[in-house]
Amino acid sequence: MKKIGIIGYGRFGKVLVDLLSGKYEIMINDIVGQSKTSMIFYNLEEVLKCEIVFIAVPIRSFEGLLKEICKYNLHNTTIVDVCSVKVYPVELMQKYLPKDVGIIASHPHFGPDSYSPFKELKATVYPVRDIFKHFDEVKDFFESKSIRVVSISPDEHDRMAAASQGITHFIGRVLDETGIRSTQINTFGFNELLGVVEQTCNDSWDLFKDLQKFNPYTKPMIDKLINKIDILYKEIKEDGY
Repeated sequence: MKKIGIIGYGRFGKVLVDLLSGKYEIMINDIVGQSKTSMIFYNLEEVLKCEIVFIAVPIRSFEGLLKEICKYNLHNTTIVDVCSVKVYPVELMQKYLPKDVGIIASHPHFGPDSYSPFKELKATVYPVRDIFKHFDEVKDFFESKSIRVVSISPDEHDRMAAASQGITHFIGRVLDETGIRSTQINTFGFNELLGVVEQTCNDSWDLFKDLQKFNPYTKPMIDKLINKIDILYKEIKEDGY
Protein backbone atom coordinates (compact mmCIF):
# COMPACT_ATOMS: atom_id res chain seq x y z
CA MET A 1 0.00 0.00 0.00
CA LYS A 2 1.36 3.41 -0.96
CA LYS A 3 2.37 5.71 1.89
CA ILE A 4 1.04 9.23 2.12
CA GLY A 5 2.01 11.90 4.65
CA ILE A 6 -0.15 14.26 6.69
CA ILE A 7 1.39 17.06 8.73
CA GLY A 8 -1.15 18.30 11.26
CA TYR A 9 -3.64 16.18 13.18
CA GLY A 10 -6.13 18.86 14.12
CA ARG A 11 -9.83 18.94 13.29
CA PHE A 12 -9.33 18.79 9.52
CA GLY A 13 -6.30 16.53 9.74
CA LYS A 14 -8.58 13.93 11.28
CA VAL A 15 -10.99 14.31 8.33
CA LEU A 16 -8.07 13.75 5.94
CA VAL A 17 -7.06 10.59 7.78
CA ASP A 18 -10.62 9.30 7.50
CA LEU A 19 -10.73 10.09 3.77
CA LEU A 20 -7.34 8.62 2.90
CA SER A 21 -7.41 5.50 5.08
CA GLY A 22 -8.00 2.31 3.16
CA LYS A 23 -6.35 3.48 -0.03
CA TYR A 24 -3.09 4.67 1.57
CA GLU A 25 -0.88 3.88 4.52
CA ILE A 26 -1.04 7.11 6.53
CA MET A 27 2.03 8.64 8.15
CA ILE A 28 1.11 11.47 10.53
CA ASN A 29 3.26 14.16 12.06
CA ASP A 30 1.88 16.57 14.64
CA ILE A 31 3.24 18.67 17.48
CA VAL A 32 0.61 17.34 19.95
CA GLY A 33 2.57 14.11 20.31
CA GLN A 34 1.34 10.56 20.51
CA SER A 35 0.39 10.72 24.18
CA LYS A 36 -2.95 12.41 23.43
CA THR A 37 -4.22 9.93 20.85
CA SER A 38 -4.02 6.28 19.90
CA MET A 39 -2.74 7.20 16.42
CA ILE A 40 0.87 6.38 15.56
CA PHE A 41 2.98 9.49 14.91
CA TYR A 42 6.18 9.82 12.91
CA ASN A 43 8.89 12.42 12.96
CA LEU A 44 8.88 15.09 10.27
CA GLU A 45 11.81 13.63 8.36
CA GLU A 46 10.07 10.25 8.00
CA VAL A 47 6.81 11.82 6.80
CA LEU A 48 8.62 13.94 4.22
CA LYS A 49 9.92 10.78 2.55
CA CYS A 50 6.40 10.14 1.21
CA GLU A 51 5.77 11.08 -2.42
CA ILE A 52 2.68 13.09 -1.47
CA VAL A 53 2.50 15.07 1.77
CA PHE A 54 -0.62 16.97 2.85
CA ILE A 55 -0.11 19.98 5.12
CA ALA A 56 -3.10 20.50 7.43
CA VAL A 57 -1.86 23.03 9.98
CA PRO A 58 -3.47 26.38 10.89
CA ILE A 59 -2.86 29.09 8.28
CA ARG A 60 -0.93 31.21 10.78
CA SER A 61 1.49 28.29 11.35
CA PHE A 62 2.02 27.59 7.65
CA GLU A 63 5.08 29.76 7.02
CA GLY A 64 6.92 28.48 10.10
CA LEU A 65 6.30 24.88 9.04
CA LEU A 66 7.62 25.52 5.53
CA LYS A 67 10.81 26.95 6.99
CA GLU A 68 11.18 23.78 9.04
CA ILE A 69 10.48 21.52 6.05
CA CYS A 70 13.22 23.19 4.05
CA LYS A 71 15.83 21.91 6.50
CA TYR A 72 15.34 18.38 5.17
CA ASN A 73 16.42 16.77 1.91
CA LEU A 74 13.23 16.24 -0.09
CA HIS A 75 13.22 13.56 -2.78
CA ASN A 76 10.39 13.18 -5.29
CA THR A 77 8.08 14.99 -2.89
CA THR A 78 4.88 16.84 -3.75
CA ILE A 79 3.43 19.11 -1.06
CA VAL A 80 -0.36 19.55 -1.00
CA ASP A 81 -1.79 22.27 1.21
CA VAL A 82 -5.42 22.31 2.34
CA CYS A 83 -5.64 25.93 3.47
CA SER A 84 -8.98 27.69 3.20
CA VAL A 85 -7.29 30.56 1.38
CA LYS A 86 -5.04 29.98 -1.60
CA VAL A 87 -2.97 33.00 -2.74
CA TYR A 88 -1.16 33.30 0.60
CA PRO A 89 -0.02 29.65 1.01
CA VAL A 90 0.88 29.28 -2.67
CA GLU A 91 3.13 32.35 -2.51
CA LEU A 92 4.82 30.91 0.59
CA MET A 93 5.31 27.47 -0.96
CA GLN A 94 6.83 29.02 -4.09
CA LYS A 95 9.08 31.16 -1.88
CA TYR A 96 10.38 28.48 0.48
CA LEU A 97 10.14 25.08 -1.20
CA PRO A 98 13.03 24.08 -3.49
CA LYS A 99 12.38 24.10 -7.23
CA ASP A 100 12.52 20.30 -7.34
CA VAL A 101 9.58 19.93 -4.93
CA GLY A 102 6.09 19.58 -6.38
CA ILE A 103 3.29 21.92 -5.26
CA ILE A 104 -0.44 21.28 -5.46
CA ALA A 105 -2.86 23.81 -3.97
CA SER A 106 -6.09 22.39 -2.62
CA HIS A 107 -9.04 23.53 -0.56
CA PRO A 108 -11.61 20.90 0.41
CA HIS A 109 -14.81 22.93 0.74
CA PHE A 110 -15.99 21.08 3.81
CA GLY A 111 -14.85 20.58 7.36
CA PRO A 112 -15.44 18.38 10.40
CA ASP A 113 -18.96 19.76 10.82
CA SER A 114 -20.02 19.61 7.17
CA TYR A 115 -18.19 16.51 5.92
CA SER A 116 -20.47 13.62 5.08
CA PRO A 117 -20.30 10.97 2.34
CA PHE A 118 -24.00 11.65 1.77
CA LYS A 119 -23.61 15.36 0.95
CA GLU A 120 -22.65 17.02 -2.31
CA LEU A 121 -19.09 18.13 -1.59
CA LYS A 122 -16.51 20.10 -3.59
CA ALA A 123 -12.76 20.61 -3.48
CA THR A 124 -10.57 23.12 -5.29
CA VAL A 125 -7.39 21.46 -6.59
CA TYR A 126 -4.81 23.31 -8.69
CA PRO A 127 -1.43 22.15 -10.09
CA VAL A 128 0.94 24.95 -9.11
CA ARG A 129 4.13 22.98 -9.83
CA ASP A 130 3.20 19.41 -10.74
CA ILE A 131 6.68 18.19 -11.65
CA PHE A 132 6.01 14.62 -10.46
CA LYS A 133 2.57 14.37 -12.10
CA HIS A 134 0.56 13.81 -8.91
CA PHE A 135 -2.25 16.24 -9.76
CA ASP A 136 -4.36 13.59 -11.48
CA GLU A 137 -3.86 11.20 -8.55
CA VAL A 138 -5.03 13.79 -6.02
CA LYS A 139 -7.93 14.83 -8.27
CA ASP A 140 -8.96 11.23 -8.92
CA PHE A 141 -8.80 10.43 -5.22
CA PHE A 142 -11.21 13.20 -4.28
CA GLU A 143 -13.54 12.21 -7.10
CA SER A 144 -13.44 8.57 -5.95
CA LYS A 145 -14.99 9.85 -2.71
CA SER A 146 -17.77 11.59 -4.70
CA ILE A 147 -16.14 14.99 -4.08
CA ARG A 148 -16.44 17.22 -7.16
CA VAL A 149 -13.12 18.81 -8.08
CA VAL A 150 -12.95 22.39 -9.33
CA SER A 151 -9.63 23.47 -10.83
CA ILE A 152 -9.25 27.24 -10.63
CA SER A 153 -6.24 29.46 -9.95
CA PRO A 154 -5.46 30.59 -6.38
CA ASP A 155 -6.47 34.16 -7.25
CA GLU A 156 -9.80 33.05 -8.74
CA HIS A 157 -10.41 30.92 -5.66
CA ASP A 158 -9.82 33.75 -3.21
CA ARG A 159 -12.01 36.17 -5.16
CA MET A 160 -14.89 33.70 -5.00
CA ALA A 161 -14.18 32.56 -1.43
CA ALA A 162 -14.29 36.13 -0.13
CA ALA A 163 -18.04 35.95 -0.70
CA SER A 164 -18.82 32.26 -0.30
CA GLN A 165 -16.61 31.74 2.75
CA GLY A 166 -15.48 35.06 4.23
CA ILE A 167 -18.96 36.60 4.32
CA THR A 168 -20.55 33.35 5.50
CA HIS A 169 -18.22 32.97 8.47
CA PHE A 170 -18.52 36.66 9.33
CA ILE A 171 -22.33 36.56 9.33
CA GLY A 172 -22.33 33.29 11.26
CA ARG A 173 -20.22 34.86 13.99
CA VAL A 174 -22.35 38.01 14.09
CA LEU A 175 -25.54 35.96 14.43
CA ASP A 176 -24.00 33.86 17.18
CA GLU A 177 -22.90 36.99 19.07
CA THR A 178 -26.47 38.32 18.93
CA GLY A 179 -27.60 35.19 20.76
CA ILE A 180 -30.17 33.93 18.26
CA ARG A 181 -31.62 30.55 19.21
CA SER A 182 -34.20 28.17 17.81
CA THR A 183 -37.85 28.96 18.61
CA GLN A 184 -41.20 27.18 18.38
CA ILE A 185 -42.12 29.23 15.31
CA ASN A 186 -39.00 28.91 13.17
CA THR A 187 -39.41 29.69 9.50
CA PHE A 188 -37.43 27.82 6.85
CA GLY A 189 -35.23 30.86 6.32
CA PHE A 190 -34.49 31.15 10.05
CA ASN A 191 -33.52 27.47 10.18
CA GLU A 192 -31.09 28.16 7.34
CA LEU A 193 -29.53 30.97 9.39
CA LEU A 194 -29.20 28.67 12.39
CA GLY A 195 -27.46 26.20 10.10
CA VAL A 196 -24.94 28.89 9.13
CA VAL A 197 -24.21 29.53 12.81
CA GLU A 198 -23.79 25.83 13.50
CA GLN A 199 -21.43 25.26 10.58
CA THR A 200 -19.22 28.30 11.21
CA CYS A 201 -18.98 28.73 14.96
CA ASN A 202 -17.57 25.33 15.90
CA ASP A 203 -14.31 26.33 14.23
CA SER A 204 -11.75 28.08 16.40
CA TRP A 205 -11.64 31.85 16.77
CA ASP A 206 -8.13 31.76 15.31
CA LEU A 207 -9.38 30.07 12.14
CA PHE A 208 -12.13 32.66 11.80
CA LYS A 209 -9.63 35.51 12.09
CA ASP A 210 -7.24 33.80 9.66
CA LEU A 211 -9.99 33.47 7.04
CA GLN A 212 -10.58 37.20 7.28
CA LYS A 213 -6.90 38.18 7.45
CA PHE A 214 -5.21 36.00 4.82
CA ASN A 215 -7.68 36.33 1.95
CA PRO A 216 -6.84 39.67 0.27
CA TYR A 217 -10.38 40.00 -1.10
CA THR A 218 -12.34 39.44 2.11
CA LYS A 219 -11.90 42.82 3.80
CA PRO A 220 -13.47 44.80 0.91
CA MET A 221 -16.44 42.39 1.00
CA ILE A 222 -16.88 42.83 4.75
CA ASP A 223 -16.52 46.61 4.46
CA LYS A 224 -19.20 46.64 1.77
CA LEU A 225 -21.50 44.47 3.90
CA ILE A 226 -21.15 46.73 6.93
CA ASN A 227 -21.72 49.82 4.78
CA LYS A 228 -24.91 48.36 3.30
CA ILE A 229 -26.19 47.38 6.75
CA ASP A 230 -25.61 50.93 7.92
CA ILE A 231 -27.43 52.36 4.88
CA LEU A 232 -30.44 50.06 5.34
CA TYR A 233 -30.61 50.83 9.05
CA LYS A 234 -30.58 54.58 8.36
CA GLU A 235 -33.41 54.16 5.83
CA ILE A 236 -35.49 52.33 8.45
CA LYS A 237 -34.82 55.07 11.00
CA GLU A 238 -35.86 57.74 8.50
CA ASP A 239 -39.24 55.97 8.24
CA GLY A 240 -39.85 56.52 11.94
CA TYR A 241 -38.31 53.32 13.33
